[in-house]
Amino acid sequence: MKVFRYDSVKAEDVVAEGASKVKVRWLITKEMGAKNFAMRVFEVEPDGYTPLHKHPWEHEVFILEGEGQLFDGEKATPFKAGAVIFVQADEMHQFKNSGKKLLSFLCLIPHPKE
Repeated sequence: MKVFRYDSVKAEDVVAEGASKVKVRWLITKEMGAKNFAMRVFEVEPDGYTPLHKHPWEHEVFILEGEGQLFDGEKATPFKAGAVIFVQADEMHQFKNSGKKLLSFLCLIPHPKE
């Protein structure tokens, strides 16, 4: 077992094309011994956003603080702290901070099959 504070993990800039003002903290990883899933915290500054993209794995998301929109390439669905979001595999998605404060959310993903 391991217990630690999330802010003890370095926040790294998300440098993917199409991302702006986003940092990620990889909290639980395969390197720690997590065999099935990774847990991350994303921190999106006001007017920031993740890339609009899709991939063959799902996301389980919990909004910790702030407010934003989930964009699927055509429509935006608003959310705020306390929201639970499920993004299915191969579904287009982008998280945008539409508020004036930091948007932060937990995001769990399965490890790719090897």
